[in-house]
Amino acid sequence: MKRRKWHSILALGLSLLLVSVVVGCAPGQPEEYTDAGQEIEIGVGDQFIVALESNPTTGYQWEADFDQSFIKLVQDEFEPDEAEEGMVGVGGKRRFTFEGLKTGETELTLTYKRSWEEDFADQKVFVVSIA
Repeated sequence: MKRRKWHSILALGLSLLLVSVVVGCAPGQPEEYTDAGQEIEIGVGDQFIVALESNPTTGYQWEADFDQSFIKLVQDEFEPDEAEEGMVGVGGKRRFTFEGLKTGETELTLTYKRSWEEDFADQKVFVVSIA
């Protein structure tokens, strides 16, 4: 009886250890940047997110300009802010997820503008270092 109990405790302990190792190795959410003054340092194959305030109902959209040999756009999504039921024209955050492709330094320029206008409302330039 004591031997069986000991084996159960050992098996439980090994199971908990295995779960903690697997969870500890799981990839986390990519780091999020909102300020163009922040340094973005990633490795090849790593991802990062640029999240900017946006309100597409005004006609303004963030346009991304970047060297596709250094980084690639993985995902582009808009997440509206919470609003009262029936409310329209709500702003939110536009999230761009990028992945590093090769070592070096590059710039990522995001311009907030209406497609039919030449002028822009805002522009942010991020420097991305890929190791």
